[in-house]
Parts: sequence; C-alpha cells; structure tokens
Amino acid sequence: MKIWSREGKLLSTLKGHQGWVNSVSFSPDGQTIASAGDDKTIKLWSVNADRQTPITLRGHRDKVISVSFSSDGKTIASASADGTAKLWSLDGKELRTLTGHSGRVLSVAFSSDGQTIATAGDDKIVKLWSYEGKELGKWKGHASEIWSVGFSPDGQTIITAGGDKTIKLWQRDGRLITTLIGHIASVLDANFSPDGKMIASASSDGTIKLWQRDGKLITTLIGHQTDVYGVNFSPDSKWLASAGADKVVLLWNVSDLSLKGLQEKGCSQIRDYLKIQSKSSNHLCN
Repeated sequence: MKIWSREGKLLSTLKGHQGWVNSVSFSPDGQTIASAGDDKTIKLWSVNADRQTPITLRGHRDKVISVSFSSDGKTIASASADGTAKLWSLDGKELRTLTGHSGRVLSVAFSSDGQTIATAGDDKIVKLWSYEGKELGKWKGHASEIWSVGFSPDGQTIITAGGDKTIKLWQRDGRLITTLIGHIASVLDANFSPDGKMIASASSDGTIKLWQRDGKLITTLIGHQTDVYGVNFSPDSKWLASAGADKVVLLWNVSDLSLKGLQEKGCSQIRDYLKIQSKSSNHLCN
C-alpha cells in the first residue's frame, strides 16, 4: 500500500499483507487506515506512527474484499469471499458475523449514522443489517453480481453497481428509484459525493462517469488505459481519485462541472494544440 499527498508525492509505503490488497479505507479522523487482503486478514495502520506495526484482524476464512469504517470511527466492517461480513472494534476484537449471502460478499458499507450496514455480492442480493447483526431487509439488486454498495450522505438512498453495466439507486425498503445506464462493461464502483450532489462510477470499460443525483449523466472522464477499479471523492467534494488496472491513480478536479467549467477545463488541455492550428479554430476557446 502507498500513501500519497494530493500533489502526487509518495509519503509512505506500507508492507504487511501476503498477497493482493483489495480495499483500503481511512478512518473519519484520518489517523487510521484499514486494509483488506487476499491473505484473509484486515490490518489497521496508524498514519502517524514512525514504525508501522499494524494490528491484524483474523477471522475470515477466505479473501477479504472490502473494508469500511463507521462514521464515528469506532467500528470496522469487512466483506469476504467466505460469504460473510464481520464487524470489528478498533482494538481488533471481532464483534459479530453477518451471514446469509450465498457466494462472495463483494462490498460492505455503513450508513451515515453508523446504525445500518449494507452488504452485496455474487448472489445479486442487497442486504441491510442493524448494528446488532439483525437482518433488516433484502432484495434482488441486479441481473449480475453486485460489485459495490453504499449509502447517500443522508443515509436514505442506497447505491449499487453491478456486472450488468448499471448503477441503481434504491430506497431503504428496496424500492427502485432509478437506474443509471451508460457504461458498456461491468460497473465496479459507485459512490455519492459527500455533499450528496453527484455520483461517480468506475467501470471495466475504462471510464469514469459523473452523474447528477437524479441519474442524469454530467460527463465522462477518460484517462485510464483499462479497467477502473475504484473512485472516491475528497471530503469537500471538489476532487475525485480513481484507481485502475493500469497501475495508475488519477486525481480529477470536479469542482466546477457547469458547461462553462467543463469548457474551460477542456480548453486548458488543448490550448497548445490550438495555437498551432488555423485561426479558424481558435474561436472555440476565446
């Protein structure tokens, strides 16, 4: 695992997992990183420690695919290929196991108040759980596996991304609000911006798409050479980070997505090109 500054400077490399690291998550206060690996463990790292000796959480019987912090930073949720999700305390104690999926659990997320957990995976089912581990509801979400599940900032809308190339928004009772269609391959991740105004999705088609909350496409971001595995907004909703199979992390400025803002960003990227073209094309960015 690598920690980077926003300017792209490598700050630290964390070594400890035996195999692939599938998911990382910062605690809300930014002081702890949770990582999930193919070695069936979750590791908790202190960001400011001089020497990195992580706390290792053991209990899953197969690869750990997804990890997430509760909003108060006191609980970690993990999802595994062993078909379960687990809740853990910060000191590494296993609190409870959520069982009920038939197949890998590919994603887990907390609601904003930390009282509800959403899980989804290979069985195409979305499940909601109470913090105490009681199943609150379930519904079939997609025509294929569900790669990502999450909540809107207000906790009232659930977002899922699937192998059927779609993103779906749901009410908490499982009623479908809308389906976002536009990707041409599996959607591997989808998240709300912290201000709740935008949705970002990442796909195996090599693109990132930004959507309005009502499902209208804002723009498509092209930069990765192959599958885009994940996307995540900065806390102020002005920046978006993406990670892909091309071994590259890209940082996108999404602070102004108005028509004028998009035009200015596009022009800044092609201004040198226009300088060497005929005067007839220069009016595009005047």
